[in-house]
Amino acid sequence: MKRIIGILAMLLLVCHVYAQIVYHDAANFPLLGKATNYAGARYERFPDSLKNISRAPLWNLSRNSAGMAIRFRSNSTRIAVKWKTLFDNHMNHMTDVGVKGLDLYCLQKNGSWRFVNSARPAQKMTQTTIIENMKPEEREFMLYLPLYDGVSSLSIGIDSLSVIGQPMVDCPVREKPVVFYGTSILQGGCASRPGMAHTNIISRRLNRECINLGFSGNALLDLEVAEMMAEIDASVFVLDFAPNASVEQIKERMAVFYQTIRDKHPKVPILFIEDPVFTHALFDEMIAHEVEDRNRAVNEVFNTLKKKGEKNMYLVRSSKMLGEDGEATVDGVHFTDLGMMRYADLVCPVIRRFCKL
Repeated sequence: MKRIIGILAMLLLVCHVYAQIVYHDAANFPLLGKATNYAGARYERFPDSLKNISRAPLWNLSRNSAGMAIRFRSNSTRIAVKWKTLFDNHMNHMTDVGVKGLDLYCLQKNGSWRFVNSARPAQKMTQTTIIENMKPEEREFMLYLPLYDGVSSLSIGIDSLSVIGQPMVDCPVREKPVVFYGTSILQGGCASRPGMAHTNIISRRLNRECINLGFSGNALLDLEVAEMMAEIDASVFVLDFAPNASVEQIKERMAVFYQTIRDKHPKVPILFIEDPVFTHALFDEMIAHEVEDRNRAVNEVFNTLKKKGEKNMYLVRSSKMLGEDGEATVDGVHFTDLGMMRYADLVCPVIRRFCKL
């Protein structure tokens, strides 16, 4: 009997292998990491209402799909994808997989997410198989979208003999997400693949949806971003703007940005993150002074708010963020996967402590 069952299982697997791939529009499945539903384009981060209000560079970056992921389940023996990027971006210090590729994870029985494989972009329109030769059993998947490009169309391919459907497990939990605001590093620069951006790492560790509002070179404390964030029913807000904002901008805008969120969320924890002590600051004295000046400004505004009686606000020190070996960046500034992991190691315990997740 066992032999017969084994033969039948093998025949079923063979049938799946030779079945054609059928593609399904990813728009039919839940999209995680989107701050608002008031956007005309599904995979963009800002509502349409900000198009004529935000600075052009900020608006263009909002069209990147950083932090977004598709959740679905399937019993297919293979998972394929077909997607078209908005810009076909390329950078000389970040992999194309991280910039405009996709990343597939599978939910394990113990509740943790396991990396399956990445989809490497070939051109503006790419069609490829991420994984094949799996047993035909039902699995829960999460597909991370590009960090430094947008997506104009996305389809998920499965065996024609298989099914694909809505996730059956609420993982990560979508109620009261953690909302991050920040710079190119927060957007994901320079993770080797989308799943290694630290907001995505943190989301998996906390089992909580995270919203990535990282804008490369443009975390300048724009008030319309604070107003949009204030509309989100968040469990915690993380403000990590120091690497971009000048000392003057920090002194002029930090308190107003904070207050805009606080007015609508009087009891929600708000975390400020200091400017990282960049690895080359050990040698570049100008960079070292700039980091010191920005962190001094952040601390001054933070302490002033505290003296005025503000509560449920916390400051995360950055002196140990990148470790002491100098190996956590690709260019002295932007984080490698190691840097992303170390950031998550620093921030996750803080969020757990103050947000009671």
